[in-house]
Amino acid sequence: ALYIIDQTLLPNEEVFIRLDTAEEMYEAIKALRVRGAPAIGICAAYSLYVLARQIEADTAEDFFAKGRMCEALILASMDKDHFGQAMAALDCGYDLLLEKPISPDARECLEIESKANALGRTVIVCHVLRYTQFYQKIHDLLREGVIGDIQSLVATENVAYWHFAHSYVRGNWHNSKTSSPMILAKCCHDMDLILWLSGKQSKAVSSFGALTHFTKENCPEGAKERCTDGCQVDCPYNAPDFYFSRLPGWPANVLHPEPTRENILQVLKTTNYGRCVYKMDNDVVDHQTVNLLFEDDVTVTFTMNAFNKGGRFIHIMGTKGELRGAMDSSKLPITLFDFETRETMEIPMKTGDGIINGHGGGDEGIVASWHEYLSGTYEGVSISDISTSVDNHLTVFAAEKSREEGIVVDVEAYKKTLEED
Repeated sequence: ALYIIDQTLLPNEEVFIRLDTAEEMYEAIKALRVRGAPAIGICAAYSLYVLARQIEADTAEDFFAKGRMCEALILASMDKDHFGQAMAALDCGYDLLLEKPISPDARECLEIESKANALGRTVIVCHVLRYTQFYQKIHDLLREGVIGDIQSLVATENVAYWHFAHSYVRGNWHNSKTSSPMILAKCCHDMDLILWLSGKQSKAVSSFGALTHFTKENCPEGAKERCTDGCQVDCPYNAPDFYFSRLPGWPANVLHPEPTRENILQVLKTTNYGRCVYKMDNDVVDHQTVNLLFEDDVTVTFTMNAFNKGGRFIHIMGTKGELRGAMDSSKLPITLFDFETRETMEIPMKTGDGIINGHGGGDEGIVASWHEYLSGTYEGVSISDISTSVDNHLTVFAAEKSREEGIVVDVEAYKKTLEED
């Protein structure tokens, strides 16, 4: 139980109330018996704990067999689990906040879209970059026409060498056979963002990329199977050095819920997180470039690369000016250059590198927007429906098809082949 002071009676009386159920806690917040952000946060978090304790399910199948227990779900399982779980959730009557990618299979994406629309359910995909102040500001500037009509857009995602090693060499997304291709797992929200900012549809795509560095051929002489095996090689990817330097925060807390040195060391001795980055079974590319032709002959180049400090960068060229921006640790402003006045305007932005600060505020932004959307109070421009998200995913699938087959892919023709199948 949770005991609170009934704040509606203060300062005349000090009365404690016992709350046992989530409903009682909800009513206490609604009636202002609980006030102040910290107290409300504690009460809300405890109510979620109480609700979670009521759910006895060892598997996803057990959970969905219970039917609809609330209005909406956050589905944040691994990529290949999304399809079955999303379809079951929609059948139960849930609205969804669905982690990206929708599915590693293009046809499964279309099936989720079809079921959601047929049942009238809301599925919001976690394309979190739309919800950052940084990209929302750029979106607003473009809609205001400050640089005229967009002619070209260049975007770069610098993954960061350590982040790539953590997530895409050692981590859950290191092998496309068990997760997704890199362009989908890491970059589908970048591609979604580009389509959103431009306001255009993609017509054709070509892509090039490969895994060239994190391979057995590049393994330093004398390297051990594990960094914890007494490896003496000087290496920026030494696992104990890296994860100990990140205690107690992310990504060390991914390895263990209690990230002490002792616990982390044990994990490094027994899991992929401690293995040599040159001796893994990873297969996702460590660099890739995507070239796109949009409507009205707008040209786009997007690059993902592992070998850098980290951050996202964008350069948009229009008929009246150009815009540059960086979501990285440099804290540089968005800059606008006007062709007519020949002046540069700076718009200060506090972005962070987008890696360790919740995607530049996008993680918090999407949850807040989703709640407002389900409550009927949303007035923003970031949320997209499942049909838009799937359509933007299909451009990503087309890009990967181009990379694998060495061809230029007509996006509309590719979409039609999926629909016909």
